[in-house]
Amino acid sequence: MPSFADFDRRNYRTVDVATGYDGWAPTYEQTVMDEMDLTLLGRLRVPRWDKVRRAADLGCGTGRTAGWLREHGLGHIDGVDLSTGMLALARSRGAHATLTHGDACDTGLTSGAYDLVISSLIDEHVPDLVPFYREAHRLATPGASFVLVSYHPQFVMVTGMPTHYTDPAGEPLAINTHLHLFSDHVTAGVTCGWRLAEAAEAVVEEPWLAAKPKWRHLLGHPFSMALVWTLPG
Repeated sequence: MPSFADFDRRNYRTVDVATGYDGWAPTYEQTVMDEMDLTLLGRLRVPRWDKVRRAADLGCGTGRTAGWLREHGLGHIDGVDLSTGMLALARSRGAHATLTHGDACDTGLTSGAYDLVISSLIDEHVPDLVPFYREAHRLATPGASFVLVSYHPQFVMVTGMPTHYTDPAGEPLAINTHLHLFSDHVTAGVTCGWRLAEAAEAVVEEPWLAAKPKWRHLLGHPFSMALVWTLPG
């Protein structure tokens, strides 16, 4: 199977996930556009957001996803993240009922307690998808949905761009990145007992170029994808 190292064109110095997101936290929301993830959530037909009672937000970051979920009718969202810097921002946003410092593959949250498990733009930091999907399955109640927004593998392979940020000294730093093909997601999801219900993709469009003018050569390329899994119940 291909690894991200086969495609890396930047060769930035690489840091671990917690260090990277602690360093990126102060500028994260200035560099991530809603079109990359939140707009994609709005295109999904399932789940019915206003019918969700309790959600687990894995890799919750600054709370952007939870804020969107609250705007769409969710009342109880528990968040987990490895970065204390990102958790501090999520805490100030106030969209979560609880916030836990922990690993998205081993959250410590209550088994079978959630009718929605959601994760956005973090799975590239997970070396093996099976433990990630298995943890989502453990948290889910029968009939629950698992919504996963990921960087599109085609974008990663074409650009050779790791998840990265620029530190206060001006050095670009990569955060440990793994390449997961669509088939890797399908295999992991099915192996862990999930059923694929919907898939959607976001492509680089003209409005993106106002914020990312250097991406004009990527116009029309897929950037991210959303997979909706359901747990038979």
